[in-house]
Amino acid sequence: MSDMLRDIIALNKAGECIAIPSVCSAHPEVLSASLQLASSLKRPLVIEATSNQVNQFGGYTGMDASAFVAFIDDLKSKYGIAPNMVELGGDHLGPQVWKSETADRAMAKAHDLVSDYVRAGIKKIHLDCSEGCAGEPPMLDDVTAAERAALLAVSCLNAAPVPKDLIFVIGTEVPAPGGARLGEDGHIIPTCPEAAVKTLMAHRAAFTEKGIEDSWPQVSGLVVQPGVEFGPDHVFTMANGTDTGLRDAISEYTQICLEAHSTDFQPPETFAKLANMGFAFQKVGPALTFALRRALYALDHIVQELNPTTVTLPQVMEAAMRRNPEHWRSHYSEDDMSKWHCSYADRIRYYWPLPAVKEAVQTLISTFDELKVPEHILAKSFSSDVLERSEGLTASRGHAIVRSEVQGALLPYFLGDRGD
Repeated sequence: MSDMLRDIIALNKAGECIAIPSVCSAHPEVLSASLQLASSLKRPLVIEATSNQVNQFGGYTGMDASAFVAFIDDLKSKYGIAPNMVELGGDHLGPQVWKSETADRAMAKAHDLVSDYVRAGIKKIHLDCSEGCAGEPPMLDDVTAAERAALLAVSCLNAAPVPKDLIFVIGTEVPAPGGARLGEDGHIIPTCPEAAVKTLMAHRAAFTEKGIEDSWPQVSGLVVQPGVEFGPDHVFTMANGTDTGLRDAISEYTQICLEAHSTDFQPPETFAKLANMGFAFQKVGPALTFALRRALYALDHIVQELNPTTVTLPQVMEAAMRRNPEHWRSHYSEDDMSKWHCSYADRIRYYWPLPAVKEAVQTLISTFDELKVPEHILAKSFSSDVLERSEGLTASRGHAIVRSEVQGALLPYFLGDRGD
């Protein structure tokens, strides 16, 4: 399957407007929606787990890498997804989850993390050691980050049944403390070409130093900031006429494309622009769980109007967030409830796996399905596109509507397809 990714990179490098969407989520409904959409369009898809979602200690999903792969395999089997349609990846794999510990301790856990991912059969590996650990600067210099990434690459190669099947992605778009930098025009400042080349050179030197220079051609992606970003209550779109010069800057690295993170909530035309700028890998995550939340809250509103209950889904979510504030406390204030529920940063996504929340969602869907809500009522909360697309999905009415809402957010990433 990684050959398919290399083919996409080659076509993009040759100037074709082509890219592959990469869904960074572990939510069953989001993944079901994404797989069903990719299958209906007959287009390939990457699904990636982040190190805080899935790791050897369970992450916030409760899954290690093997469990995550089995979970995806079950979904592919359930929906009849062709095996060659989906590649699995690991996103921001490194010591970040344990950065409050010393570098030695955090890196030891990172080595176990990447080895587990590779042994589980995950082939697209983003090595990201850019953030400092206890006693270190928040963001590390290129040489230190590259050295640590190369050490993790060694662990990956040693753990892989077929090392040449792996593809590596390096670099990061994670902004330094204080947020991404804005230019005088109010737009995000893209990574400069010189910085991108410096990152590549540092990693290439580190691969050589660690004795894995023969594996350098397996480095297939470079994460940089293309000039798009989102915060809790604002989306930063690309400046008109943006030409980062990044495609030309890495042109001599014939096997390496650009990878864009934080592309969520962008206007649909942005994704073709990114592809033309050399971004063959385009990540999306929070926009999909944001769409999920929006759909579930809309279903809850309909149910409450037709069959009022004592507890609403927003109340269940708020109670869960109050009981477990670690995922939002450093992002939102105690009294800014609108951000708790509706922020673009979507910190609420961490709470969907909790048993009480899962039970509330299932009860909501079951109640909605039993009510057999008329179309004219649904039309008040959902677009005609969402309702029409939901008719073709294999699921109960409630699940189908939720998945269709998610698919609406993902569809623009499949360049040239409108889903009709």
